[in-house]
Amino acid sequence: MIDDRLAELVAVLRQAPERSAVLLDIDGTLAPIAANATDARVPDATRATLGRLVDRFALVACVSGRQAIEARRIVGLDQLDYLGNHGLESLSPGAATPETLSEAAAWRPRVRAFAVGALDGRPEATATGLWIEDKGPIQALHWREAEDQSAAERIVAAIATAATEHGLALHHGRKVLELRPPLAFDKGSAIQRLLAGRTFASALYAGDDHTDVDAFGGLRALREQGMIGSAVCVAVRDAETPNAVADAADAAVDGTEGLRRLLDALVLP
Repeated sequence: MIDDRLAELVAVLRQAPERSAVLLDIDGTLAPIAANATDARVPDATRATLGRLVDRFALVACVSGRQAIEARRIVGLDQLDYLGNHGLESLSPGAATPETLSEAAAWRPRVRAFAVGALDGRPEATATGLWIEDKGPIQALHWREAEDQSAAERIVAAIATAATEHGLALHHGRKVLELRPPLAFDKGSAIQRLLAGRTFASALYAGDDHTDVDAFGGLRALREQGMIGSAVCVAVRDAETPNAVADAADAAVDGTEGLRRLLDALVLP
């Protein structure tokens, strides 16, 4: 069951699913946050609901900070569209490899070399449990498993300062720091590219972190441009969800289970 406010918001999607889009973050939204990012999985019940959504809605897509191939692996469905690395990559249903924005791909060697060098130059970093996830043009430093969170955060802060001096862009997430190419991209512009040239009666986006606020903005911009009739922005909240996400959303659900119940409501008769 979902509350009356959410039921009212999603009614327009239920009325015209063949002309509506469902866009979803993965970590913390579809999949519970895992202590080690490589262990994240979408629960079977949620995956089954996603499969029913694909059969009913005009478009179902996942918009993730993960690489697109990794996003597909975690979700476990080939028939969805996947936007990876916050929109630097796109993976169409059934495609073997993603398309990457050319200007971003060229940055991979420089960003990777900096990230590896930053940790190699700080032997204490590995001892704290800090590790690098190689996401191609983005390198992510994770410390969720660190025994000493304060020590890990001090190291990350020092690396962030050095990365800025090196000409890289930064993005802070939940126990993760992304080292990025200094290019203009976010989930909002990624959604706009995905939906370009198509007109939808309505679209829903659900997410749990700062990058998802960008997605909310991108979806609402499409509404203002007349590309979609209505935009529904949903915060998926838990103890770590930034307040800014709920503040920017039209409504909120409690955790990944709350999101699954919302998706179930979209496919029920």
